[in-house]
Amino acid sequence: MTADQQVSAEALGAALGAVRAHTPLVQAITNDVVTNFTANVLLAHGATIAMVDIPVEAGVFAGIADGLLINLGTPHAEQREAMLEAAASAHTIHTPWVLDPVAVGALPVRTELAAQLLEFSPTVIRGNASEILALAGQGSAGRGVDAHDSVDAALDAARRLSDRTGAVVAVSGAVDHIVHHESIVRVANGHPLLTRITGGGCALGAVMAAYLGVVDDALTATVAASAAYEAAAQDAAAVTAHPGTFQPAFLDALSTLTPARLIRKAQLS
Repeated sequence: MTADQQVSAEALGAALGAVRAHTPLVQAITNDVVTNFTANVLLAHGATIAMVDIPVEAGVFAGIADGLLINLGTPHAEQREAMLEAAASAHTIHTPWVLDPVAVGALPVRTELAAQLLEFSPTVIRGNASEILALAGQGSAGRGVDAHDSVDAALDAARRLSDRTGAVVAVSGAVDHIVHHESIVRVANGHPLLTRITGGGCALGAVMAAYLGVVDDALTATVAASAAYEAAAQDAAAVTAHPGTFQPAFLDALSTLTPARLIRKAQLS
């Protein structure tokens, strides 16, 4: 099956239109470093966000939100409890959710936590190549949040992880590879400046959660989120070549990206 048969550019435009029309609410249990940027990204793109990340409330709110992000960047004890509670609730009531296994494999607490979270069937798993390899039990991860493996090297692990969990697995890199069982869609709209600001990858997980809240097909939602996010990055990079000014330009580009422009810009293969 070709990428065009799996996800069309027109489907991406429709997905972006759905985000703008419905303003999905994302519950983000994410790391302390990226909360402000993640919130601004979602607001700029047409979604909204709540950082409900304490026990008792986290599970309740997973039933209110349209999508859930669980990001393992700074998993302190209370947040770990909230993550498990929210994931269990999302699994029970079928709220779509994204697992971002930051630095899994390199550090023991989050590695054990990620294994527990997988039992609650994430809709999407998004990570760099080293994180995906480690989560699949085929590697030891990179230097914290940095990958030391190529995206191509992680494709077999991504397939195995997708088969085992049922999740769409998004492997981030110069070209994102989005895997669902035997299907692979490549999104080539990225820009290196996304790696030079804090939260460039983490916020993408939240955007995926927003698209999952309004698009029924998880593969289409994940591809659309990646393509829109990276197309906006390309537009921002056309305005500035420096990370300090890239961040506000990127927020502006996320807010002004139209479905028609996304259809024109999307580079799928």
